[in-house]
Amino acid sequence: MSAKTRILIVMGTRPEVIKLAPVVIAARDRPDEFDTFVVTTGQHREMLQQMLAVFQVAVDFDLDIMKPGQDLPYITTAALNGLHEVIAQVKPDWVVVQGDTTTTLAGALAAFYQQVPVAHVEAGLRTYDKRHPFPEEMNRRVTTQIADAHFAPTTLARERLLREGISDDAIRTTGNTGIDALFLILGSSEGEAAPKQAGERRLLVTAHRRENQGEPMRQICRALLRLVDQFSDLRVIYPVHLSPAVRGTVFPLLGDHPRIELLEPLEYRGFVEEMGRAHLILTDSGGIQEEAPSLGKPVLVMRETTERPEGVEAGTARLIGTNEERIYSEAAALLSDDDAYKKMARARNPYGDGRASEKILAALSGRPGERC
Repeated sequence: MSAKTRILIVMGTRPEVIKLAPVVIAARDRPDEFDTFVVTTGQHREMLQQMLAVFQVAVDFDLDIMKPGQDLPYITTAALNGLHEVIAQVKPDWVVVQGDTTTTLAGALAAFYQQVPVAHVEAGLRTYDKRHPFPEEMNRRVTTQIADAHFAPTTLARERLLREGISDDAIRTTGNTGIDALFLILGSSEGEAAPKQAGERRLLVTAHRRENQGEPMRQICRALLRLVDQFSDLRVIYPVHLSPAVRGTVFPLLGDHPRIELLEPLEYRGFVEEMGRAHLILTDSGGIQEEAPSLGKPVLVMRETTERPEGVEAGTARLIGTNEERIYSEAAALLSDDDAYKKMARARNPYGDGRASEKILAALSGRPGERC
C-alpha cells in the first residue's frame, strides 16, 4: 500500500472554517489515504469556535492568538511564529490554506520557510486594487506566488492565474468549497426554518468589511432606514459583526426601529436558514455571493469591487457600492418590480456543484484530478 498523504489544514476565521470544513470532513472520511491535521490560529475566536462546532471539526492545534485591540502586524507575526512550530512538528506533505485572510498569508509563508508545498483553496480571486478589499487582495496575491497547487473555484479564476504566469499543471478548477458546505448543512438540517410572518418580506443584511467601516457603514444604515420606511411589509434581519467599529455605527443608527432586528452573529446553520427565508440579500461578504444563488436569492453587493464577477455576469448578483442613494434605489427596484426580481432569482449559479472537496483531495493524493 502506498504511503498516506499527510496534510495540515490551516484555519483562522469563520469563513475559513466554512470553506475548509468540507475538505477536512472528506479527508478524515478517507483515513487510508490521508493523515489529516487541523490547526487554528484563533484570528477570530468566538465565530471560529462556533463554526467548528457546527461542522464537528476536531482541532489538533489551537494557537489562540486573538487578543483585544489586535492589529494586522500582530496577527501576522503571531500566526507565523505559531504555524512555524506546528509545521515543524507535523512535517506535512501539504499545508492547505484558503482564501485571503491574514492567517492564509501566514500559513503560506510558514510553509514556504520550511520548504513544505502549499495548496491554496479558492485561488485566483482578484480585484486588482490592492486597497479593495484590504488587506485581502494582497494576501491572496502573495499566497499565489508561494503556492504549489492552486484550486480555482471558476474558469475565470483559473484564467487569471494563467495570465499571472502560474503553470497550467499547477491549477485545478474545482468549484467553490462553500457550495460543498452549504449542501452539507442543507443535508443535515433537522427541520424546516421557522416560518416567516404572513405578508412579510425579509431583507437579510451583512456588512462588516474594513473598507466599509465609518462613513460607508453610515450610508448603508441610512439606506436601510429608508427602505423599511417605504415598504411596510419589509423586515430587516442584520446579524452584526463583533467588530467594535461595526457595532459602534450600526446599533446607534438602527437599534430603535421596530422592523430592524439586530442579531448577534449567527451560527452557520442558522444563517443558512435565514438566507432561505430571505426575500433579498444585501452584503459586503464574499462567500454569500456564492451561496445565496444556490438558494435562489438575489444578492446586492455593497462594495466598490468584487473578486467574484462571475455572479454579476450570470445575473445572480449586482455590484452597487456603498452610496446611500444607490443602495436604496437598487433594493427598492427589486422590491417593487416582480419581473426584475425573478430574473435575478432564477439566474444560474456559476460557483459549483458541491464536489469541490473531492477534486481537491484527488489532486493532493497524487491521483489525477478532475479538470473542469
